[in-house]
Amino acid sequence: MNAVLLAVLVMLMLSLARTHVVISLIVASLVGGLAGGLDLAKTLAAFNSGITGGASVALSYALLGAFAVAIAKSGLPHALADLAVARLSSDSGKTRLKWGLVVVLLLLSVASQNLIPIHIAFIPLIVPPLLYVMARLRLDRRLVACVMTFGLVTPYMFFPVGFGEIFLRQILLANVEKAGMPVAGVNVMHAMAIPAAGMVAGLLIALLFSYRRPRHYDLGRIEAAERQKAKASRKSLATALAAIAAAFAVQLYSGSMALGALAGFLLFIATGAVKWQDADGLFSEGVKMMATIGFIMIAAAGFAEVLKATGEVASLVKTSAAWFAGSRALAAFAMLVVGLLITMGIGSSFSTVPIIAAIYVPLCVAMGFSPLATVAIVGTAGALGDAGSPASDSTLGPSSGLNVDGQHDHMWDTVVPTFLHYNLPLMAAGWVAAMVL
Repeated sequence: MNAVLLAVLVMLMLSLARTHVVISLIVASLVGGLAGGLDLAKTLAAFNSGITGGASVALSYALLGAFAVAIAKSGLPHALADLAVARLSSDSGKTRLKWGLVVVLLLLSVASQNLIPIHIAFIPLIVPPLLYVMARLRLDRRLVACVMTFGLVTPYMFFPVGFGEIFLRQILLANVEKAGMPVAGVNVMHAMAIPAAGMVAGLLIALLFSYRRPRHYDLGRIEAAERQKAKASRKSLATALAAIAAAFAVQLYSGSMALGALAGFLLFIATGAVKWQDADGLFSEGVKMMATIGFIMIAAAGFAEVLKATGEVASLVKTSAAWFAGSRALAAFAMLVVGLLITMGIGSSFSTVPIIAAIYVPLCVAMGFSPLATVAIVGTAGALGDAGSPASDSTLGPSSGLNVDGQHDHMWDTVVPTFLHYNLPLMAAGWVAAMVL
């Protein structure tokens, strides 16, 4: 069996069996490296090389956690949540509030990719204080996970703004052209419109059918984790708002989530909203909150490096080429399936496109696909798996906010629902785009 396929399957099976994702990634790295012809020393060397690249992301999330705890201590998130609780007195108010929360979280997720490109930074700030309200509304957190993941993925794969500018123009079009296909006349939004429509279809299914039924959550566990009242004064609320504005401004100016979070945290200390003697404990609390997502991202970077070191990605594509039998329909389907497997293993569509473009573009040329269809195939194959990967920040982010009280399982309540609602429609839509463009 191909080493990449074997490693991804081992990682997914262990994760679904409730083995911690970090352990699953490490074991799968060893299995993939050894199966791909690397000895133990080379496998470990590749893994260690990869985790150094994930360290900067982990540091950003650790600082973001500290910043999120500082904001929580200011009382601002709970003040906003209390305003929502006040509207829970009537059934009509509950219905409006329920769908209002869903819409707000969707808009925040979309805006985090382009209008205010902060990615998942808003989740630990906004979501935990709202868990009490969601539980009172009996809002299924799987629906919330699907809504936020949609907003984290779809904008960058369709709108060439913010992270979409990076993915669509700097990565997708640049790598397709580098692989030998001119893209001067290609409208990237036209190419990705049908795949994006597949994501919209998945969101509508989740909203209107899959998770409409009420779901019960233990209010006591939420209160213990999140409803401990922080004293909110005008000064603390003003400081929190100023810190949020400073963090966003610094991040937008520097392009660094770590610097933005650090700036916001230091502002809390400088204004006295966080006492100097309390800063160490508060910082440690925030790091603990985001430790899991940070370690998963580090392990995922090592796993991705091992897969690259085996050289089995190209072999997987060449093997799948034998299925084509001259059929463009089979060729498009095989390329999308391989892209799904690679991205689910690596956890990043941004990292997948450069790997597959060099192989896919010559195949598309040989099979007679148009430049527009080729861009759609490569872009969809790269985006496939971002929603539904245990190691993707598009799933880790929602889980980090929804599971602060231990009532939201990362695999079964985020990964599996987003895989079913997004990867399957996206694969179907990507195949249609390859056939009609």
